[in-house]
Amino acid sequence: MALITLRRNLCHLSDFWLHGALAAVKNPPVNHFHKVVKEHLCPWVCSLQPEPFRVRFHHPCCKTFHSENGNNHPVSELVYSEVHDWDKLEGNLKRVDEQIFYKTLNNMSSSEEVLSFISTLQTLPDTLAAGALQRICEMEKNHSDQRPPKEILENSVFRALCVQFEQEPSNLSNTGLVTALQALILLCVDPQSSLLLNLVAECQHRLRRSDLGIHNLCILGESLIKLQGPGCGTLELIIDQLQGEKLEKFTHQDIMALYRILQTCTEKVDQYQTFLNKINKFSLSIVSNLSPKSISEMLTALVVLDQTQALSLVIKLGKYVARYIPHFTNEELGKVLEAFIYFGYSDIFFTDALEQHVTSLCVSLDPETISKVMEYCTSKLILSKPILNTVAEIFVCQSENFSPSQISELIEPFGKLNHLPPNASALFRKLENMLLTHSNYFPPKTLLKLLHSCSLIECHPVNFMAKIFSPYFLQQLQGEESCLDRVCLVQLTQLFLTSVLECPFYKGPKLLPQFQVKSFLTPCYSLETPVDFQLYKSVMFGLIDLLGGRMYFASKVLTPYCYTIDVELKLDEEGFVLPFKVHEDVHKRVALCIDGPERFCLNSRHLLGKEAIKQRHLHLLGYQVVQIPYYEIEMLKSKHELVEYLQTKLFSQNADVHC
Repeated sequence: MALITLRRNLCHLSDFWLHGALAAVKNPPVNHFHKVVKEHLCPWVCSLQPEPFRVRFHHPCCKTFHSENGNNHPVSELVYSEVHDWDKLEGNLKRVDEQIFYKTLNNMSSSEEVLSFISTLQTLPDTLAAGALQRICEMEKNHSDQRPPKEILENSVFRALCVQFEQEPSNLSNTGLVTALQALILLCVDPQSSLLLNLVAECQHRLRRSDLGIHNLCILGESLIKLQGPGCGTLELIIDQLQGEKLEKFTHQDIMALYRILQTCTEKVDQYQTFLNKINKFSLSIVSNLSPKSISEMLTALVVLDQTQALSLVIKLGKYVARYIPHFTNEELGKVLEAFIYFGYSDIFFTDALEQHVTSLCVSLDPETISKVMEYCTSKLILSKPILNTVAEIFVCQSENFSPSQISELIEPFGKLNHLPPNASALFRKLENMLLTHSNYFPPKTLLKLLHSCSLIECHPVNFMAKIFSPYFLQQLQGEESCLDRVCLVQLTQLFLTSVLECPFYKGPKLLPQFQVKSFLTPCYSLETPVDFQLYKSVMFGLIDLLGGRMYFASKVLTPYCYTIDVELKLDEEGFVLPFKVHEDVHKRVALCIDGPERFCLNSRHLLGKEAIKQRHLHLLGYQVVQIPYYEIEMLKSKHELVEYLQTKLFSQNADVHC
């Protein structure tokens, strides 16, 4: 452990790295708080034998040491007369008094107080001096994202510390060196100043000699990324040395630093993938020790590094996330949700905890977090009525706080999940008023998606249909592209079909034929969910037994109205089932909707919005819609029960239907 001295450095302040800084050395008054702390620290800092590097602060209160028996001794006398006794206890005193020192720093509320405190100490180890700089950095960053105030940078104690770090970096301990570099970088010191250049050069020198331990390598790596960017050549050497260490020697703070370092090297992920696999596997053992902030950071790193193969780690992190939700900041929770969306993770316990969090803190949640919560529910098809209802209330009360994209992300889940909140009238009245007054602020594609989501739950945007079907809006929608993309065309077509079927009173412009699609079932963006193949096979075999042959029904029939029917039956005027190839004497058509789990909200029997509007439109088009949900088929134990089930479904609803 090296000690830092300031006595001979105060005369060099005119050459200090801060241009135009004034050297005004002031001895602050010593208050009772400083005296108490000094009494704890003085036995340790004064008992160490002289070493090449020390900070020496001159102050009357540090001239003597008050021993336990009440006698006063000069400091020099204490050092040499009692050094033998102190050597025996040096290790324990070092640990205890370091804790006292850092605890004291953490209890301080301003940088000035820190500088005043350390000026009352006669000697100070370089690691603690660097720790004091780090504490100053933390407090200044909490107050502002800008540079520290001039008063701090020109403080005599602060400047004297920096002069010593600049002039004698080779005498610093490894920990003192990298900690000082880290703090000064975070304090926005000029990267080209001799202070930082000297510290970086010394770090690189020790790095080439492999003198730095794991923790110091991690600190150095993160510091150089902030100072020189992820492309700095030294970073690769740091990662190579870290790869050579056993992961069992890493603390969980080191693992987190390692993730942060690697996520700045995304272009080299393949090169480090073997190392990442080891880190991901080892991280399973430290998840229980991570703080909520660290869990959020680890999930973010896994996303940035595209670690889709680390699902076991994501699942374990998810279990702890459910416990820590109340302790996340809004930003941390947003990152957690973003990671879960990316990895496709959902968990009933996490959803329950998220519901409690949203409903209890609805007022304090910011729009960005609310948008992420709704995006998560949408991506995983989670019909959480507590969350949706709470968000609807927040929007009615605070709609002016949401941006156009956030409003779209907030409204879209209601349509996709087919849910109308209790305050639906107030919600959509507020939305309509915002669109009428601020529609120009909504990008065309955002506005179209928003209005389409409303139509899914029968909140038809009649007052805006004339606008979205107009040539001017379609031109805006197209932008600089040669044609409209498929997503927009599908949404426009279904909105137009909605205007015809559900809004017969609408007499405005129609959507031109060249902007209409022929089918809603498309690979890139589908307004229909393809039929579950295994479920379809079961129903098909049951229908063959019931109707007496495959000829009496058709499968996957594309209607003239863009919808694809899973199974269609044709009936004559007397209700008899006709062969599907017969086109004459067709009096009624029966549409069987064979609804697998993908057509429902997650773990529920609630149809998705796009499936609900499909069945609604088919009914309005004259079809007899018969729903065959998967959860009813799964209850059947034999083929005979299946045939009886289908007979009940088809014939009990229409007494005129005959086999």
